[in-house]
Formats: sequence, C-alpha cells, structure tokens
Amino acid sequence: MAKYIVVTGAAGFIGRNIVAALNKEGRTHVLLVDSLGTDEKWKNLRGLSYEDIISPDEYLSRINSGTEPDAETVIHLGACSATTERNADYLLTNNYRYTRDLCEWSLANEVRFVYASSAATYGDGNNGYSDDDASTKTLVPLNMYGYSKHMFDLWALKHGLFDRIVGLKYFNVFGPYEEHKADMRSLVHKAFGQILDHGYLELFKSDRPEYDDGEQMRDFIYVRDVVDVTLHFALRSKVGGLFNCGTGNARTWNAIASALFDAMQRDVDIRYIDMPAILKGKYQYFTEATTEKLRQSGYTAPFTELEDGVYDYVVNYLQPASA
Repeated sequence: MAKYIVVTGAAGFIGRNIVAALNKEGRTHVLLVDSLGTDEKWKNLRGLSYEDIISPDEYLSRINSGTEPDAETVIHLGACSATTERNADYLLTNNYRYTRDLCEWSLANEVRFVYASSAATYGDGNNGYSDDDASTKTLVPLNMYGYSKHMFDLWALKHGLFDRIVGLKYFNVFGPYEEHKADMRSLVHKAFGQILDHGYLELFKSDRPEYDDGEQMRDFIYVRDVVDVTLHFALRSKVGGLFNCGTGNARTWNAIASALFDAMQRDVDIRYIDMPAILKGKYQYFTEATTEKLRQSGYTAPFTELEDGVYDYVVNYLQPASA
C-alpha cells in the first residue's frame, strides 16, 4: 500500500486547498488531521477524497505509541492562527510543542516534514523581511501568535534541522475556503460581505504620519500560489530551509479594495475608521517578502497578480456562493 501524505489543519483554509490540489494530482491516500469543533469548518471537507480524518490529539497519540501508519510526508499546517489570542500557554502547546513533536517523529522516521511558519514572526518589520538564517535570529514578533511560530523556527535553526525540513513563512493569504476563520479572514472576504450589505468598505485609519489612510502595505498572496509553493517542497524538492512564501511585491489596502470593487463592478467607496485599541502597537504597517532564497531553491513559477487573484476569487467563488 502507498504511504500516506499527512496534512494537519486539513479542514482549514490552506489545508483544504492543499488536499484538493493533492486530489487533482491523483493522490487520495491522504490522512487528514484536524479538530472540527462546532463551527462550519467541516464544510471544507466536502468534495475531498481521503482515507481518514482524526483529531490532533489522536494523531499525537499514534505517534507516541508507535502505531502511526506509514507516512511519506507530513504537511503541518495545524495551529491557532489568531493574532489576537492571549492565552500564551495554549499557543505554546498548540503551535510550538506540537510542531516539535511532529518534527522529531518525522526526522526519526525519515518522513519529509514541511510546516507553516508565518510572516507574523517579522514583527514591525524594523529588522527587515529577509528569510536568511542570520536575520531570523534578530526578529521580534509583535504578538504571542507570531512568537509561538518564531520559537519553533529558532529551535530548528539552533539544532541545524533546516537541511532536512522546510518552514514556510506565509504572508497575507487570501482565497477560497477561508469563511470559517471569523476575524482572521482576509480583507477580501470580509470586504466582499460588507460591500454587498452596505455598498461601501471600511478600512483602518493610519496612526503613523508616514502612511496615509489605507496606504498601509502588505504582501498579499493568492492561496493557489501558497499551495503550489507548499507542494513544491513537500513532493517535488528535497531542499531544506526556512523560506518566505509571499510575492515580494507589497500592495496597499486601498489597492486591494479597488481591485475588489472592480471585480464586483461597483464604484469605489472607502471609508476610514479608527483602529481598535487591541491592535494598536501590534499592527504591521508594511510587509514584503524577500524571494531570492525561495527562487534559489528551485521554485520558478510566477505569482498571481493581486488584481487577477481578487477577480478569480470574487467571480468564481464569492459571488456564486452569495447568489
């Protein structure tokens, strides 16, 4: 029997898209690991082909007991991704310790290990957005979510593991199957609903004089590009390392809003509101991935232009779902 591909966080946003891409390649011997809870995340499983789905605790128990089925690759995406989560102990257990356990098991059993880090590790960006090893040691995340991801990056770096494993620092990902993420949904998904309901879009005002309102910049990346990069390392490359997964081209909130209005064939109507107190001092005003290391690793595919990604998302997913 073929070896499993294990995908943790498989019912989540990126995970669901990963499994769909695996199915498209004819790979259905997939073990899904996720907690479905009581929300609507289970709907992301519809249309997928896989062997089984088990909870993260059960999967960890199988690993620890030596009863885990034979795996060729672990794509570890499962984590608490809420940047506003304040329970540090929970984040340490869920994001850092669990990742260590899976990594150690994968290395001991010669299983390819690819995991999700985050651009949140870069903090306010004062130390740049380089994914080289020397820069990684200097980073200061702004929130506990970012720090929980950074902790594992540092641990893997300290123990010289990046010649055998891959970490991917996902930047601002948007695309289909993110609706269950509540406040952690992309601006595109949130704004689409707001424009449908009210005809206008609210964006945060800037608290920094060097940025006009709506001119804060992020590296927005369409989920299909994130999937392609992830599967490149999981299935088609033996290269190891910690890599940025962003386009290398920062765009403004105003630009993504304009692309959304255009895709919806509506006049642009943006209104600026005060930033919530919970985000002040923890808000990234600029993110932009450096991509040299990713390109040098052998990944050569072009990234989707922002306007094209927004158009595809709106026309082929959001509008049909709202009809």
